[in-house]
Amino acid sequence: MILRVIMENQITTKPEPGVFFRWGILLFVSLAMFGNYYIYDSISPLADLLAKQLKFSDSNIGLLQGIYSVPNVFMVLIGGIIIDKIGTRISTFIFTLLCLTGAVITASFSDITMMAIGRLVFGLGAESMIVAVTTVIGRWFKGKQLSFAFGLNLTLARLGSFAALNSPTWAKSLYEYWQTPLLVSVTAGVISIAAVIIYWGMDAYSERNFSLRPVPKQDKIIFKEIFSFSTSYWFVVMLCVTFYSGIFPFQTFAVKFFIETHGTTREMGGFLSSMLTLSAMVLTPLFGLLADYIGKRSLLMMFGSLLLIPVYLLMAYTHVSLYVPMAMMGIAFSLIPAVMWPSVAIIVDEAKLGTAYGLMTMIQNIGLAGFNFLVGWANDFSGGYTAGMWIFSSLGFFGLLFAFLLRRSELGKHGHGLEKGIAKTE
Repeated sequence: MILRVIMENQITTKPEPGVFFRWGILLFVSLAMFGNYYIYDSISPLADLLAKQLKFSDSNIGLLQGIYSVPNVFMVLIGGIIIDKIGTRISTFIFTLLCLTGAVITASFSDITMMAIGRLVFGLGAESMIVAVTTVIGRWFKGKQLSFAFGLNLTLARLGSFAALNSPTWAKSLYEYWQTPLLVSVTAGVISIAAVIIYWGMDAYSERNFSLRPVPKQDKIIFKEIFSFSTSYWFVVMLCVTFYSGIFPFQTFAVKFFIETHGTTREMGGFLSSMLTLSAMVLTPLFGLLADYIGKRSLLMMFGSLLLIPVYLLMAYTHVSLYVPMAMMGIAFSLIPAVMWPSVAIIVDEAKLGTAYGLMTMIQNIGLAGFNFLVGWANDFSGGYTAGMWIFSSLGFFGLLFAFLLRRSELGKHGHGLEKGIAKTE
């Protein structure tokens, strides 16, 4: 008995991980996400060059972006369960290595089939990597400024998108030939691998030397658990798929749309598209802090969804300055993710967090694949962009509906505390 007490005291005398380790881990997983986001958005600024030099149609370009999501219809769910089973360190490394491999394949071939295979391999790792990183943050920051940590992660990650979308400006000389900018995306993949290796070392060191809350792991993989999540979780998932299906497929064609419909340069088109990323880099952490303090998460998501409904029609039918709808979209793009992703960590049991994020990302990717293919086909079929803009606008309406249903669910007796903030719990 005395020996047991002594051992317990020795265990509890380990210090808590300091600020350096908690925020250091956030920094390096976010740098890994930087490379991931850069590779993803490397296609959009190239769309007109791919059309001119490789004779790609909008359907081909939609394929390059949409096929990224195809393996994730299944892989992210499996990946999320794998994360819960083997842990975040090794799973994050494996998924990031797949991202780099896909970027190398895409940059090495001019054939649409091989380029699409490269994007598929990239997608095979990229979304599962995001699930792994999201799980890392959820476990390190749960109860400790969770929404703010998610916001900072998205800020650094979206710096990758911002850099890619503005590469026609800061790397203008590289846009003489379609392949050169894709080689830059390979470099971004190398940055991701290096950052993940550093995170692995820091996380392992912390486990050995600090007093950490034990990470619960599933003893076995149980697929039927995906049906055990609450109604609130499913409303968040449906909001996720409608929201991202309105944002990312739009960005696939945004630069080409701005050039052909509004007569902008490639550089200006890239900057307009990157306004989403720029606003998110600044505002997402602030919205995260706001949600941490006041709660009202479903109400904030309703407001963000409402902003999206008119922006596409403003661009399609009016001559209002493009800065106006893009600024509105940027606010929504900052607000909804800052509240939505941390909400899952509040709703779902920690042992099932990887599975929950994997399932959510799987359904998100069904939407991303489907709407990239659909809008690419609609553009070719109609010979313009108006039909696609109506599709995107309708997605904003459905997002508003699911956010409203989430609020109604959370205000009921089975709520999970999404509407409560620090101000209400202290």
